[in-house]
Amino acid sequence: MQSWIRSGRIRSSGTFCTGMALMVATLFSWSSPLAGTPNFTTATAASVDENSITASNIRQTSQPRWIEIDLSEQRLRAWEGKRLVYSYRISGGKRSTPTPIGRFRINSKYRTHRMRGRGYNIPDVPYTMYFYRGYAIHGAYWHNRFGTPVSHGCVNLPVKQARNLYNWARNGTLVVVRK
Repeated sequence: MQSWIRSGRIRSSGTFCTGMALMVATLFSWSSPLAGTPNFTTATAASVDENSITASNIRQTSQPRWIEIDLSEQRLRAWEGKRLVYSYRISGGKRSTPTPIGRFRINSKYRTHRMRGRGYNIPDVPYTMYFYRGYAIHGAYWHNRFGTPVSHGCVNLPVKQARNLYNWARNGTLVVVRK
């Protein structure tokens, strides 16, 4: 009976030690969920007086990402705050099917997507990022007329450049379209 109790204790202590080791490893590998956010991270710093410890919040800001589309220049610029990250020639909407003007946010992203409308039905449109209703920034493999308005209102980019922008931008990224 005593050997059964002893072996049970040994088994329990082994389980307990394993559990404690996992908890310690988890605590040391944990990072704040705010650490990866693009706009703000909050850290708490402690300043030590002789008599007391006070905590103060330090707010570090990284520059917000946003996309500027200038239709008069047929150019897209991607910014991190005031720092230019990408500048690409685009093909915006034709006069009969213009690209909407205004401030929008990327609301959905698709690696490939079928696009249909009056006068077009294009399968596997690469790196599609919708910013307003059926209007999107996307790659265009079916033409090479960038710098000229030829689309049905979307913002067309060469496929490699669309991939760069797709990987850089997130849902919610501001899109400013100017005439």
